[in-house]
Amino acid sequence: MFTSRALTSAFRAGAPRVPIAARVVATRSYAQAAAPSTKPPVALFGVDGTYASALYTAAAKTSSLEPTAKSLENLSNVFKKDPKLGEVLGAPTLSPSDKQQIVNELQKHIGTADKEGIVKNFLDTLAQNNRLGALQGVVEKFSELMSAYRGEIELTVTSAAPLDNRTLTRLESAVSKSQYVQQGQKLKVVPKVNPDIKGGLIVEIGDRTIDLSVSSKMAKMNKLLTESL
Repeated sequence: MFTSRALTSAFRAGAPRVPIAARVVATRSYAQAAAPSTKPPVALFGVDGTYASALYTAAAKTSSLEPTAKSLENLSNVFKKDPKLGEVLGAPTLSPSDKQQIVNELQKHIGTADKEGIVKNFLDTLAQNNRLGALQGVVEKFSELMSAYRGEIELTVTSAAPLDNRTLTRLESAVSKSQYVQQGQKLKVVPKVNPDIKGGLIVEIGDRTIDLSVSSKMAKMNKLLTESL
């Protein structure tokens, strides 16, 4: 009866020999595929951009980009529900005890996606470096990095009051068929609310802005009136 070692040897002996050069190329190809780039897809600047880029690299090294993005999305929802949170985080009077309490509270909202503890450790780092005030900006910048990573293009729609899903879907459908969205790109709709525009919409896609707001029309009208007087 053949032993397992004998069977293994027989299979190896009977297998076709691959040229050394081909084996080297295959090894290199496998190594390249197994080690995707950890470099952020776009360059960001400022304190929030620097921290967002560092967080992206840390998440990419542990193959945790999507879980990290999910955790930050949860934090983004916290900022939306509490508009004053950003001011609280940036308060210069926060004591180390206050910062730790805030971090502990924020960590409760991260969710279960942060299995590697990337976001948890990141919050601790911001607190230690007195940069908790940059968190909201970091969350937004990280979203930009993930959009670039996924091949998405952002469609930012600003209105005076929240738009319903039907309106947003119609806008997405119309813009996705326009010249501003190239083949293979995915459209990511980002709704924002700004009462100061009075009414209408401000649509931003890529580096183009279409200002259809009431405040913009009023400003143009005032300019015309001023010039005619």
